[in-house]
Amino acid sequence: MIPLFDLSLQLNGFPIKKAKSELRKIQSIPEQEFENFFKNKKQEIVEYHLKNNPFYQKFAGNTSFKNWKDLPIMHKKDFQKPLKDRLSVGYTLKNVYVNKTSGSSGNPFIFAKDKYGHALTWASNMARFGWHGIDFNSSYQARFYGIPLDFMGNTTERFKDFLSNRYRFPIFDLSDNILEGFLKKFEIKKFDYINGYTSSIVLFAKFLQQKNMVLKDICPTLKACVVTSEMLFEEDKTLLKKQFGVPVINEYGASELDLIAFENTEEEWQVNSETLFVEILDDEENVLPYGESGRIVITSLFNKAHPFIRYDIGDIGILDQKSTPKKPILKKLVGRTNDVAVLPSGKKSPGLTFYYVTKSIVENEGNVKEFVIKQTKIDTFEVEYVSQTELNLTQIYKIECAISLYLEKGLTFVFFRKEKLERSKSGKLKQFVSLI
Repeated sequence: MIPLFDLSLQLNGFPIKKAKSELRKIQSIPEQEFENFFKNKKQEIVEYHLKNNPFYQKFAGNTSFKNWKDLPIMHKKDFQKPLKDRLSVGYTLKNVYVNKTSGSSGNPFIFAKDKYGHALTWASNMARFGWHGIDFNSSYQARFYGIPLDFMGNTTERFKDFLSNRYRFPIFDLSDNILEGFLKKFEIKKFDYINGYTSSIVLFAKFLQQKNMVLKDICPTLKACVVTSEMLFEEDKTLLKKQFGVPVINEYGASELDLIAFENTEEEWQVNSETLFVEILDDEENVLPYGESGRIVITSLFNKAHPFIRYDIGDIGILDQKSTPKKPILKKLVGRTNDVAVLPSGKKSPGLTFYYVTKSIVENEGNVKEFVIKQTKIDTFEVEYVSQTELNLTQIYKIECAISLYLEKGLTFVFFRKEKLERSKSGKLKQFVSLI
């Protein structure tokens, strides 16, 4: 079989062969030498950005550094400015990989990776899925994700699905008749694994539970289920294992970084130590020992196009006491959970659907800084947002059009511009909350 996935990366300028080779070299470094690897890579990436990135120079307030702990912590709000003003010298919008964060934390922004850095991200992903016998070039994926509904966006994603050997189940409507259609696809297609948003996959499992069915009985080729983007609660994991009849793998990642932690075959949440450096900090920005709860702060060791150095991702976590520099284990993660919206028609949409709605108000100029959406009635939603300027009628019209497209017509959205948004005790914003 032609390795279409590798080939598509290579043709798009992402040197996946070179990246896989470097990843293997990193993985071969002995445990006793791994701290030295971190020390060298951290020094290298910081010195690079202090020399080549005016945005980071200004942010750090210096062009050199002596102590790692003296480097300032970066937050999502620090990236609320045009992307071109955050790129390193030699990088432009035309020679980098550009994407948007989902905004699930309430702080959406556009980011960039250099092409080699992005290739390393894919090499890392492929290695971790490979732990469970999943090969991106040959394994057939049942994909529970959103998809753009405009012609060009939809066509592009469908083509990516073809190259990536996956069939997409759009998750904007998860009512029973739609899930019945999903089930029929599993009866006729030889899927190797499921991958997608936790809440959507859990809804499908609950549908199977109502029908007293096990998915592997329907689709014998199924080997695994990988959930991402939202918190996986233990009771939901138990439900998924029972109703799917396959191992359930928990993924924790951030599009602007990489896979942060991925469940290994021993059911440990193994932290990515090859392309990322992960710290747990207290409120005074002191590094906490293994076993203590604190803010997850991450450095991207290879991204030269855009700095993510001591970047506070907005989550709270604990590294297990049995962690080592080469093999850190994430014991617990707080956050990453979304509600499900139930609409007047009976349609159910997971909270991450609102990513596709709010995309229309995420502007490169960084006007909208933060937002949360609250369902106050079956047909009424409140959008609270922080911005430099108030949303105008044209922007609101764009949002209303997106609502009709992705959700359904006849819904009422009320917009409130705020000075600041209410946060949870952990300091996180939840993008969608149902109050009904």
